[in-house]
Amino acid sequence: MTAPKPLAVVGDVLLDEDIEGVSTRLAPDAPAPVVDVTGDRRHPGGAGVAAALAARGGRDVILVTALGDDAASEAVRRDLRGRVRLLEIPLNGTLPVKTRVLAGGRPVVRIDRGGGTPGGPEDTMPLDAVRDALAEAHAVLVADYGRGTADALRPHLHYAARHTPLVWDPHPRGDAPVPGARVVTPNAAEARALCPGDGGTSLGAYAERGARLAERWRAAGVAVTLGERGVLLARSGTGTPRLVPAPYQATGDPRGAGNPDLWHTRAPARPADVPGTDAFDLAERVRARGGTVVATGGCFDLVHAGHVGLLESARRIGDCLIVCLNSDASVTRRKGPGRPLNPAADRARVLAALGSVDAVAVFDEDTPEELLTRLRPDVWVKGGDYSVQDLPEAGVLRDWGGQAVVLPYLDGRSTTLLTRRAAKAAAGALRTTGS
Repeated sequence: MTAPKPLAVVGDVLLDEDIEGVSTRLAPDAPAPVVDVTGDRRHPGGAGVAAALAARGGRDVILVTALGDDAASEAVRRDLRGRVRLLEIPLNGTLPVKTRVLAGGRPVVRIDRGGGTPGGPEDTMPLDAVRDALAEAHAVLVADYGRGTADALRPHLHYAARHTPLVWDPHPRGDAPVPGARVVTPNAAEARALCPGDGGTSLGAYAERGARLAERWRAAGVAVTLGERGVLLARSGTGTPRLVPAPYQATGDPRGAGNPDLWHTRAPARPADVPGTDAFDLAERVRARGGTVVATGGCFDLVHAGHVGLLESARRIGDCLIVCLNSDASVTRRKGPGRPLNPAADRARVLAALGSVDAVAVFDEDTPEELLTRLRPDVWVKGGDYSVQDLPEAGVLRDWGGQAVVLPYLDGRSTTLLTRRAAKAAAGALRTTGS
């Protein structure tokens, strides 16, 4: 059996140092907190975190980075030894060290020290080994922290992108990704910095930035990471943007890739002062305080896991979720005789009981365009493989600057499949009883 190919991570490694303590007083000579140290820890940061996380499941990972002869570089070597395969290029200078002083778990100050230049004379760089490692890899991740490693190896990354799936995490201080990258992953602030001029923070604004960056970088796609709102995947041209929601909302330590043990799951919070009974009142209240109104729609005849996942993901996008529900007559026209299986009042009650749903509004037309015109949501969510441009609602949303997005849908779940399964089970039970 052939062994799986490794993942190659290319980028800048840092040394992160956390000095932890408690603070109960200010210094007598300045308005600064006095921190009584209770402990400290050091671990690789930057591309080192990405490589270590990738290797946690036993995957073979090659980390290509610049290390020197200083104490920080040696600390990184010790910590990564046995976890990843290190392929070093020379570092002229010292490895950057980022020291955070924390009191009660909260950062008080950060101190940055060191910093060298990756690379060196051609005869001292393991160029053949780098080329071979990239050629051997199943995929390449470039974790660019603006310290020069990706720039020093750019010709090799340019060649690798032609033959190997390459993901590039950019940095404003770094060079542009090489052409042909499969996915480039700027965060929201980086996308705004890389596309100056438009200060908007709507999903539509980020979709436009992503499309422009994909064209500029000649990348197959750009995935703009938007924190708890998820990841917006855009392509150059007029391709439909796709929003991949975050699996949870993160709280706590906001640094880089971070320590996964510091992140935990919490449910999306409802607006505290919104009772969630009247959809139009809810939309006005949320808008009045500058919030984002999200809406989705459908028949929801038998609510199943696919529906629940879609609704939870949609709720994370904004500050409230309103479900536009097809009436009984509307469902019958769309689905045919015998549908709906449950009347609108029952379907609305089930939906309203879900923690992700803040309000339900029933419409009698074939499409929810008239209802949307009254609600005027900021974001309209559809699940599945729709093209946003083909949605009849898309034109209506443009009237007030709303944004339509598509969320991935849980395969193999549908009301039709459930009814067929129930009918098959019932037929089997009748045959058993009759025998």
